[in-house]
Amino acid sequence: MAQLTDKLRSLYNPYVLAVVSIGYILGELGHYLIGVTSKAIAIDLHYGDIACQFNSTKYHLSDLPDLCHTANDSETCLSFNINGTTYCEWNYNGLGIDYQILAGPSFMAVFTVMGVIIGFAADKFNRVRMLTICTVVFAIAIILCGTVKEYWHLVILRMVMAAGEAGCNPLATGILSDIFPEQKRALVMSIFNWGIYGGYGLAFPVGRYIPRLNIADLGWRSVYYGTGILALVVAVLTGLTLREPERKSFSEGDQDTSVKTKKREKLWAVIKDPRIIMFALAASIRHCGGMCFAYNCDLYYQTYFPDYDLGWWLLAVTIVIGSIGVVVGGIISDKIVAKLGIRSRLAVLAISQIIATPGSFGAVYFSPVGAMITLGISYFFAEMWFGILFALLVEIVPLQVRSTTIGIFLFVMNNIGGNLPILVDPVSRVLGYRESLYIFFAGFYGISSILFFLTMFLMDGPQKQPSLDKELGHDNKIFTTADESSLATLPKGAVYPNIHIERPHSHESSRL
Repeated sequence: MAQLTDKLRSLYNPYVLAVVSIGYILGELGHYLIGVTSKAIAIDLHYGDIACQFNSTKYHLSDLPDLCHTANDSETCLSFNINGTTYCEWNYNGLGIDYQILAGPSFMAVFTVMGVIIGFAADKFNRVRMLTICTVVFAIAIILCGTVKEYWHLVILRMVMAAGEAGCNPLATGILSDIFPEQKRALVMSIFNWGIYGGYGLAFPVGRYIPRLNIADLGWRSVYYGTGILALVVAVLTGLTLREPERKSFSEGDQDTSVKTKKREKLWAVIKDPRIIMFALAASIRHCGGMCFAYNCDLYYQTYFPDYDLGWWLLAVTIVIGSIGVVVGGIISDKIVAKLGIRSRLAVLAISQIIATPGSFGAVYFSPVGAMITLGISYFFAEMWFGILFALLVEIVPLQVRSTTIGIFLFVMNNIGGNLPILVDPVSRVLGYRESLYIFFAGFYGISSILFFLTMFLMDGPQKQPSLDKELGHDNKIFTTADESSLATLPKGAVYPNIHIERPHSHESSRL
């Protein structure tokens, strides 16, 4: 009996990891479903653009005498036919400024603000209870998305969903950091952060194929009901089976006033640092490129290649190739570049993004087969960026203000990068949808690589720093999955020198 109890006890930590990771996957699935189901929702709710679209299972695009998207009015659209059989429809296509607001700003503005607020609250309150509440909030918001009757209902629910999902990362990261030993945390954080790719990748087959089953005559609404109900189950498991672990860090609130004053002065100096400003600009541009494609890729392929079913291909490219890229980037950053100094990290960051640029261009330019191949190549190199980015950030920021700086950095990066994709719509009206993706997807990858390269010249060479044997624990004050050492707090009244730390395994806040 004792042996059985010990065995069950040993399974508790992996169980916690599984529960919080599945919850994160479901949250990201709810976040990205809008990009796959927008056309069906727009037809129901009447929002966004109306355009001529291919609507036939009998023909391929190569068989058509006229392409549907060339028609600018309903009369021309419905006149296209083959032997008297029409193959186009004049209907909502799921795009337009309404969609871009729905996908980006309505979600991201709340997500970034709440991430900071919940991150600070995590140091003072029970994290398991908070995570349970957050999961319930985004689960109910996802379920209610399936009941909407008006466009503005969906906007409000996306904001509520963002408020709930914003707590997943800082709360789960704090819990996992306190229950797993230091030598396992890197792997644990990698598994947890895979939730981004899991949720984003699953959105393609879930959003494409389940509505076609028309379960209970619900159509697209069924995927939101199903996702939300599963998230509620995870919330119940979180609240009933997880327990608050003992914290392994001191609160920064214990510092005296003089230390806090010095910290504020140091923080202001860091924020004004040209290296940080340039670095934040480059990261924001790169983040915009990734988010732009994340919100538009399924709608783009449905628009230009409606006779191809790419749901499973997009799932494979996103989850498999993207995940491999994250791991490879982490290995390069940890094992090779770390020995060569900060400038070499930036060189690898710039090179990886410039290699990814032609692939991202090809993903929009080529036909589906070529597009999937080039997209896979692009994802492999492009997704190396985030781990290296945070390895650089924690090396150039003093330990005393590192947590706060990373939180501000993420806030800026997510707001700029997450909201700029709204420009896709006005640019596409002038130049075309494909051409706008050339600019905001491939073009922004290329621009970010140039900015990363220029930032390299602002960096100092490698500096030797003293090591600290004692583990300082984990600080919950920011919404990132940084390693516990990078987010360590200080004992009361003490100020330690900037110390060298391992690269944190960080996560792009709802951003690829």
